[in-house]
Amino acid sequence: MSNEQIDLKLKQFDEFFSITHHFNINAKPLVNGHNISYNDFVNDMPTPFKLANDIDTLDQAALAPLGAISGIAGQLVQYLNHQAKKIDLLVNHILSEQDEKEHRYQGTNFGGGGIEFISDNSLCLNDVIELKIFLTHANCAIYCHSEVISIEEKLLEGDTANNEKQYHHKVIFRHIREDDRERLVRSSLHLQSKQLQQLAKERNKQLNQ
Repeated sequence: MSNEQIDLKLKQFDEFFSITHHFNINAKPLVNGHNISYNDFVNDMPTPFKLANDIDTLDQAALAPLGAISGIAGQLVQYLNHQAKKIDLLVNHILSEQDEKEHRYQGTNFGGGGIEFISDNSLCLNDVIELKIFLTHANCAIYCHSEVISIEEKLLEGDTANNEKQYHHKVIFRHIREDDRERLVRSSLHLQSKQLQQLAKERNKQLNQ
């Protein structure tokens, strides 16, 4: 991959807002990954990830028109929201079983364009990988195919004696359903809002001391 291609893909990553956050992922290199079509990707997607997306889409479509209703009908909407959350918890419990320990790595940053993660062993630049993203703060799990566009070798944080190293990977999404991309964007913006609220609380607390 030429420097121009790398720069272009890094810009593609930066087209979407991303946020620093720790989360679990599974990553596995795909044999002949560059030859996998989008239709093949969708057909091979594990059923729990398809189910999670379908339920999320149906929930939003069903509940959105009811958002402005008040009174008794508003209580019904609240009840339906509670039921939807119960279903989300159940589905995400099923999705957690898709988390394979032998392929688990630490995610550090995510957004609509891609993610960053750390591993003890380096993947290869331009590798296409099967990626499972688990965002427990948002009851969200996403399956996609990604491409490695950057690898940085860094000393293990806090370890100055043994010179142990870790590899920081940046990947862009190669195949991802648009609904799943939107879920990542919503999750990143929601997380940013919570972080800003927390910073405001801490700032006010310091001013009042």
